Amino acid sequence: MKVLVIGAGNMGLTYAKGMSKSKLLKKENIMVLDTSEEKLDEVDQMSDFDAYRNLEDCVPQADIIFIAVKPYHAEDLFRKINKLVTGDQLLISIMAGITIKTIKDTTGLTKIIRAMPNLPAQVGKGLTSYVASPEVSRIELLAIESLLDTTGKSILVKDENFIDASTGISGSGPAYVFYFMQSMMEAALQMGFSPNVSKVLVAQTFTGAIELFNQNTLSPNSWMEKVASKGGTTRAALNSMEDNNVGELIKEAAFAAFDRAVELGKEKQHV
Repeated sequence: MKVLVIGAGNMGLTYAKGMSKSKLLKKENIMVLDTSEEKLDEVDQMSDFDAYRNLEDCVPQADIIFIAVKPYHAEDLFRKINKLVTGDQLLISIMAGITIKTIKDTTGLTKIIRAMPNLPAQVGKGLTSYVASPEVSRIELLAIESLLDTTGKSILVKDENFIDASTGISGSGPAYVFYFMQSMMEAALQMGFSPNVSKVLVAQTFTGAIELFNQNTLSPNSWMEKVASKGGTTRAALNSMEDNNVGELIKEAAFAAFDRAVELGKEKQHV
């Protein structure tokens, strides 16, 4: 199996590095292509995969083509790929808003995976939701799952609507966490803690809470009840959040991201 990653940006290199470290593929089976000389110089200095500058040199060799470029590059890239692909190749796209139908119509390929990763993939803790066209076989799906899992975990969803929905939860979700962390750090600073101590206080609190949640079957509500005794400090904080409707505002934010993902899909139906 030979994989071509088109786009040596953050996510493209994240997946290329993840695949190279997983022992699923040898160096000679991972190709990375980019048009930026700066990016290519960076890739050339890595020993985990081979760098390419021209589509003609690598697209025909690939069994799997991994598209990790910005959506506005889609039209030109798909037009060029269309002339080079063979019918049996499989294409994975992480471009927001570009539908499977659009990819099929413009590339000439039928085996398409549309995926939505998130930023923690860069540290092997990512979550990638993905959906496949009917032409992708069960065996091919298992292979794709293994590749996506090299950066964390992957979830196969029923249809493309869930790709948009997962954008609102996991795709954009790390930013919500950072927003909450930033607010807590600012509160710590106002309480007199140093910037370094504020960072440690907040980071370790999030890490510990996540570990507790992952290692047990309790719901978040149950954990809140365990730590929030009547008349206590935690209950005072939770009451303040409830009085200010924080829970509903967070849900509204997630749906705002979801709705925008749907809008992007409609805008890019004809790349």
